[in-house]
Amino acid sequence: MPVDYLAKRFGVFLLIVWIAATLNFFLPRLSGQDPVRVKLLQQAQLGGYVQAGIDAMVKEYDRRFGLDQPLWVQYLAYLHDAARLDFNYSIANYPRTVNEIIAEAIPWTIGLLGATTLLSFGIGTFLGALLAWPRAPRWIRFLLPPLWALHAIPFFLFGLILMYLLAFRITVLPMFGGYSAGAFPALTLDFAADVLKHSILPAMSIVLVATGGWALTMRGMMVTTQGEDFVTFAEAKGLKSLTIFLHYCARNAILPQTTGLALALGQILSGAVLVEVIFAYPGIGTVLYHAIRENDHFLIQGIVFTVIVALGLATLILDAIYPLLDPRISYRKA
Repeated sequence: MPVDYLAKRFGVFLLIVWIAATLNFFLPRLSGQDPVRVKLLQQAQLGGYVQAGIDAMVKEYDRRFGLDQPLWVQYLAYLHDAARLDFNYSIANYPRTVNEIIAEAIPWTIGLLGATTLLSFGIGTFLGALLAWPRAPRWIRFLLPPLWALHAIPFFLFGLILMYLLAFRITVLPMFGGYSAGAFPALTLDFAADVLKHSILPAMSIVLVATGGWALTMRGMMVTTQGEDFVTFAEAKGLKSLTIFLHYCARNAILPQTTGLALALGQILSGAVLVEVIFAYPGIGTVLYHAIRENDHFLIQGIVFTVIVALGLATLILDAIYPLLDPRISYRKA
């Protein structure tokens, strides 16, 4: 792999991260709200406290968070902290740091969305290849209408349907949460089984909807690939049907799917925010939802910046390895 090619792509990656990080800093501040004052007023109202002295408290917290500095000073401090992956304290959950909250939520999101993304990709790609293959069993064709229908339904809406059927009407699965109320996280089989049981509903809503999308795109690519000259040549040579299917059609048709998978994995942290919110799943989507509601600037910045870096890295790695996956693309031409 040429060094200048990799250096150019890394420079583009840094530029994208800087632009996105800059927007990430200014967008939460466009609301014009003072997050510290709003949070203190909410606590005072909930506790029935007298709001006397709140100005002094706001002034003290602004000093601690650096919000009393000019905006350009805050921006430079933000860039400096972001470069060190340090996102300050959470305003709504002080004295917990943003890194602590993200580190606590990320395993839940990666476990749920990582597994469901890979599972839906594998099932959908396999079904899509068979749907376009003329020699596939006839019953495979009956799967196309359900896949079309499932793909047209949003994740969160299908999640609500599953919740009504399996958690409200039949009550075979839990409706909310990552584990049962009162349980304590531990490395035990009982706790793992409890977590698995709570993840079935959100996982089903993602897998069933996403499988349709993967299957339809793979089917389209397979139809295109089967019309290529090299497939006709392979058939004229009298190669086995399975060899043509696997080595000539599916192998070439899966390249765009690989691009989609890399981008989908990069978007895992933000891909199904509404699903996590609906099922009260303790992942990064739920944390981001509450951070936006509470106008927690630092927590929003930390989560969005993590998503930006993850997506940028996925694109960078894809850019670097794509010529290795597809010989038609060379590093010199790219």
